[in-house]
Amino acid sequence: MKTVETVKELRSCLRPLRDRRIGLVPTMGYLHEGHVSLIRKAREECDVVVLSVFVNPLQFGPQEDFARYPRDLERDARIAEQAGVDFLFAPPVEEMYPQQPLTKVTVSQLTDRLCGASRPGHFDGVATVVAKLFHIVEPDRAYFGMKDAQQVTVVEQMVRDLHFPVTVVPCPTVREEDGLALSSRNVYLSAEERSQATVLSAGLREVAEKVKRGEMTLASQAIDYLKRRISSKPLARIDYVDVLAFPELTPVKELTGRRVIVAVAVRFGSTRLIDNIILHEKEDLPCSAR
Repeated sequence: MKTVETVKELRSCLRPLRDRRIGLVPTMGYLHEGHVSLIRKAREECDVVVLSVFVNPLQFGPQEDFARYPRDLERDARIAEQAGVDFLFAPPVEEMYPQQPLTKVTVSQLTDRLCGASRPGHFDGVATVVAKLFHIVEPDRAYFGMKDAQQVTVVEQMVRDLHFPVTVVPCPTVREEDGLALSSRNVYLSAEERSQATVLSAGLREVAEKVKRGEMTLASQAIDYLKRRISSKPLARIDYVDVLAFPELTPVKELTGRRVIVAVAVRFGSTRLIDNIILHEKEDLPCSAR
């Protein structure tokens, strides 16, 4: 594996490999098994795998955790190499943004709800940095985890609208044995917060099972159930619970007859966690892997 810090060097490394299938796994680092699952998928499908590690300041709000977001490039490099990465692209902020950018990519409508509503400007930052990475790497395929399903839909829309020659590959959420979705931010959780946070995946799975048995048919029922279930944990502070058509991310009244996402964002202490379930997939259960 070769570690690269500049756009010029990465382009130079990839230039003689353009006749091969190139896969990109964009990350903010502090890698965990969820990231590794994306790398493995890219390794299966591509000849060359590029992993980017970049904590993108554009997608953090003024009061968010950019400064304290966990970083450990040496650790990330070991994990990446063991997983089969060919090129680790780890640019400093001044390489990606040599000056204050005057151009940003905005995807409208899909960002009006969920994290787009509670974190204004977040997806402008996501779309902008992903567009930059697509231009720099020119991948054939790019791999994203479904834990952030809204991010996946935003990137897919950007790819369609701007005619990027890349296939977006959504990959299942990877979970701990107790169901908690893997996240770099999990390191912030205290032992008690970590224990209580499992209510997110448990509540989503219970909703899926109730829908499958015909006991729950309305979006309002799922929202009310999850709010009660999550609020039973004293350390939980709900940001949002919502049910939307997927991937359109438009409001729905009924849980049956179409694919929908049930999504939550909840704070435990200073840590904001997200999770979701896509209903009416093949198994009608949370999109997950262990």
